[in-house]
Amino acid sequence: MNDYKVFDLGRTKLACGIAIPSLKLAYKVYGALNAERSNLILYPTSYGAHHSDIDWLIGPDRILDPERYCIVIPNQLGNGLSSSPSTLPDPFTNGRAPTFSHLDNVAAQDRLLREVLGVERIALIYGWSMGGQQALHWGALHPDRVERICATCTSARTSPHNQLFLEGLRATLTADVGWNGAWFNERPLRGLKAFARIYAGWAMSQTFYRENLWAKAGFASREDYVTRAWEGNFLRRDPMDLLSMIQTWMQSDISDNETFGGDLEAALGAIKVPSIIMPSTTDLYFTLEDSRIETAFMPNAELRPIRSDWGHRAGNPQHSPEDEAVIRNAVQELLAK
Repeated sequence: MNDYKVFDLGRTKLACGIAIPSLKLAYKVYGALNAERSNLILYPTSYGAHHSDIDWLIGPDRILDPERYCIVIPNQLGNGLSSSPSTLPDPFTNGRAPTFSHLDNVAAQDRLLREVLGVERIALIYGWSMGGQQALHWGALHPDRVERICATCTSARTSPHNQLFLEGLRATLTADVGWNGAWFNERPLRGLKAFARIYAGWAMSQTFYRENLWAKAGFASREDYVTRAWEGNFLRRDPMDLLSMIQTWMQSDISDNETFGGDLEAALGAIKVPSIIMPSTTDLYFTLEDSRIETAFMPNAELRPIRSDWGHRAGNPQHSPEDEAVIRNAVQELLAK
């Protein structure tokens, strides 16, 4: 039995112009709404993650407290639980799934909050990586619905260098012999393992590997870490779903819509709620400098770097108590405002 619920939005036109007869959003709720329905925290998923992969930080002494807040994790479209290439019926099979965007994610989440949970305003949106992208989309497009934002290791617009990283991942996966140019005729085991190894090199810092920090997470060697933590992670996922989420990530841009017409400065300026933007000082693709440039245009945002050797994973510090404490303090400061 699933530990999550599914909201069927019915026939839904996506931002790409294609209509899905039955768009589904999988979500899980932790904690309970108060009588005023004013204590909801929205926590969207990151790349390749299901809610169960990122809910470790929900607990009385963790980053998000379910005893005080109602925390909702919506699984982003394309991740295998919500509508995805692996779950869509004909005629969207065999490489014909539409492109999902964060506009679609935010629109689906908006309907979930209004129609299912009866919530008009969000106390906090917390997001890491692609989850942070969704948080910033919310802040720009629905500034009247959001009260606070905490975004770790993320961006308002995917940078050219980040896009090149993603192009490399896509090229690696589709170089597998199982790829026929549109979909996979067979499970791309070699491609997935190569994909995971490249990801492992980019996601963690040089210091992480030089100082053998994988040992703090309970691994016996670097190879043990890469094999179990990275190959094991991506081998769980459908390869077409991984490609779908890469496309969503590559196209992420809070200004790429009718409201802002590509004006990123205007979109960032529309995020007027108190926000803490937390890049990692050693993130190789969501860089500190990129975050510095973006945060400068957000009128009520503070740039608060996570000084860490855990690279991109400093923003999801399951095995780094020091980084977790930094993020927990930031969230508590925001919620006290």
